[in-house]
Amino acid sequence: VQLQASGGGLVQAGGSLRLSCAASGRSGSNYVMYWFRQAPGKEREFVGRIRWGGSSIYYADSVKGRFTISRDYPTMYLQMNNLKPEDTAVYYCAASASVTLRPDYWGQGTQVTVSS
Repeated sequence: VQLQASGGGLVQAGGSLRLSCAASGRSGSNYVMYWFRQAPGKEREFVGRIRWGGSSIYYADSVKGRFTISRDYPTMYLQMNNLKPEDTAVYYCAASASVTLRPDYWGQGTQVTVSS
């Protein structure tokens, strides 16, 4: 599975961005797609996940109510609203055949910077 994330950029606090993650290769309907992020000097953090073939979506508490994950196979999206400076990070999409905190496949990351 190959993943390509895009859509990052610089935005002011309160603004919005939409990230995309294009998947190619073998990823069936049971595959779980993830968004993670890593801020400078911090560990990688789970943001949310969605299954290609299902409707269940899970979010980290830090982004609930502001971020929305959706998918239109083979692309997954992360709509980020009401962005805060603490959302500044490199955002990664990932994929795995099952639910895990260590997905098997990772995209290259896209930088999101939120200015105050």
